Amino acid sequence: MNRIVSKILMYGDMPQDSILMELGSICADMREHKQTKDELTRRVFCQVKRLLMVATDYGFDKNLWHDYLTFLLITNENPFSITCEKTGAHEGSVNAFAKSDFKAFQELFAYDFSWIEQELGIDCFTRLTDYQAIGKPELMYNKNVSEKVRALSIQLGKALDEEQFFAAVTGFYKAYGVGMFGLNKAFRISTAETGHGVEFHPINNMEKVMLDDLIGYELQKKKLVDNTRAFVEGRKANNVLLFGDSGTGKSTSIKAIVNEFYDQGLRMIEIYKHQFQDLSNVIAQIKNRNYRFIIYMDDLSFEEFEIEYKFLKAVIEGGVETKPENILIYATSNRRHIIREMWSDRSDVKVENGMHQSDTMEEKLSLVNRFGVTISYSKPSQKEYFQIVIALARRAGLTLSDEKLRQEANRWELSHGGISGRTAQQFVNYLLGCTQDL
Repeated sequence: MNRIVSKILMYGDMPQDSILMELGSICADMREHKQTKDELTRRVFCQVKRLLMVATDYGFDKNLWHDYLTFLLITNENPFSITCEKTGAHEGSVNAFAKSDFKAFQELFAYDFSWIEQELGIDCFTRLTDYQAIGKPELMYNKNVSEKVRALSIQLGKALDEEQFFAAVTGFYKAYGVGMFGLNKAFRISTAETGHGVEFHPINNMEKVMLDDLIGYELQKKKLVDNTRAFVEGRKANNVLLFGDSGTGKSTSIKAIVNEFYDQGLRMIEIYKHQFQDLSNVIAQIKNRNYRFIIYMDDLSFEEFEIEYKFLKAVIEGGVETKPENILIYATSNRRHIIREMWSDRSDVKVENGMHQSDTMEEKLSLVNRFGVTISYSKPSQKEYFQIVIALARRAGLTLSDEKLRQEANRWELSHGGISGRTAQQFVNYLLGCTQDL
């Protein structure tokens, strides 16, 4: 195996402690009799356990070795894979290197572990080639990734030569992309371990809500859909601010919009207020990828002493480098003007030609003006609240009469935060879990 791995060029930058590299090292040490059987067995079991952990995380099934190798191929970001993501595979010298790598991967797909099992008296590799996963697929956090990996794994296992292998892998890159951005919908960030730049972390348990799940707010949803559709289709689009009362569906709308347009290349990166100083690093890492990114800021608001909004203003519209066309900012806020206004802001008011001007107020209010689209989500009326409750109840299969639902929903909202879509959903959840008759 070590001989095969040593021939990989484009995909050969794997960490030395990766499962593949460790197994290659174990095979080399076995050939040269560098360790005892007990020591080699322990090392093998360690890598098999790691392979099982990856399989559990991503819901791999059947041939775990093939699934693992496929996972390596579709997550390795290199000049070849990223170019294929953007434009597909074209004739060029780099293709020869890639096909050589794919020939090596074909050898790894067909690798016979029986000599290791016979030498050490184990059968774990045989079991890995016909593995039955535990648990229901619909409960997996990484179901989307799992389905893609397993489908490509089967296709690659049937490839007759490196040409067919090449066509299958590059076709995947063109359809879905490469690396974490190709496999996941949403991400969070953290400061890189080196202290410079940022690292992206997939959000695997993102709520699978769709826009139709949000009752009412049809005009608001249409405005959001129209802007997002223009964005993913490469037309001009605006940054969006969703503002209004708490619990009215602002955050739900943005999650739903990502689910709606994911298949068209839309991805979301969630950033918190204290991370605004990393915005330029985030943009630098995603601006040349073949996806459309929404940078999502939930519950955006600033107190008078917070200056993080200055980083946001600079990124949205300012600086020498313009914001890339594949990036928009979508934010939600309970405040119309985001930044809290104080009477002290008016201390520098000047009167000129009969107009009152304040530099402090203008600076704070100008942040809102940088969102080309603002959408208001107001608290529903009592009638609208009951309509939401009834619609959610019927969707959930509840059979209480409309009148009974109105009566109980009215009691619920009086002691649970007032009228809102969130309160309606919480009330229906309560009914679904209620063990006593109402």
